[in-house]
Amino acid sequence: MRIVVTNCNTTQGMTEEIVRGARAAAGPGTTVLGLTPAWGPESAEGWLDSYLSAAAVIDTLRTYEDPYDAVVMAGFGEHGREGVRELVDVPVVDITEAAAHLACLLGRRYGVVTTLERSAGQIEDSLYGAGVAQHCAAVVGTGLGVLDLGDSERTEAAFVAAAERARDAGAEVLVLGCAGMTGLQRAVGEKLGLPVVDGVGAAVKLAESLVSLGLTTSRAGSYAKPLPKRRTWGPPSE
Repeated sequence: MRIVVTNCNTTQGMTEEIVRGARAAAGPGTTVLGLTPAWGPESAEGWLDSYLSAAAVIDTLRTYEDPYDAVVMAGFGEHGREGVRELVDVPVVDITEAAAHLACLLGRRYGVVTTLERSAGQIEDSLYGAGVAQHCAAVVGTGLGVLDLGDSERTEAAFVAAAERARDAGAEVLVLGCAGMTGLQRAVGEKLGLPVVDGVGAAVKLAESLVSLGLTTSRAGSYAKPLPKRRTWGPPSE
């Protein structure tokens, strides 16, 4: 089985971190390949970045020619999953909804700990779209930008502080609200005494399950193949 994991930004080092987490979660016989968009934001933080990222990820998959069995979209709360589901003929699993669905199996209410507070609205909208928002107790920011997550000690301390706020709001399970946080779940879970779900690992396991069961995106209605028409991608070539 071959799973393609798409980073939502152009930072190659973050793609490598995400792929490490994805491979750690993958079962025997699963190959994980990471894709980094050639254009777009270096980190996705806000509506503008998110829409730009969505187009860049779709363009990356549109032009990727090697065969694969599933796509994992590693942008937490970022746009694009519906468009990718129209585009490709394999299962598409977004880390936001994957983490939330698994969290719902572990407790009555979950909390999301993300980067900057400005991302909370996007994440909440994404959870509503996935049908799991009613179980979310809170979306809490750490105050750290995506590119600040390389400082592991600082990130862990900020995550724990934010997670305590989510727990106080009623969260019984925590979700890592950024693909760049992959790997934190073990350390912070022990400190807080709560299950912590990593969206990258959750999405990989769900993708494997869908492929193994022979299931893929329905073409009846919402995710029907795009209508045939002329589409211009980027500026016309000279």
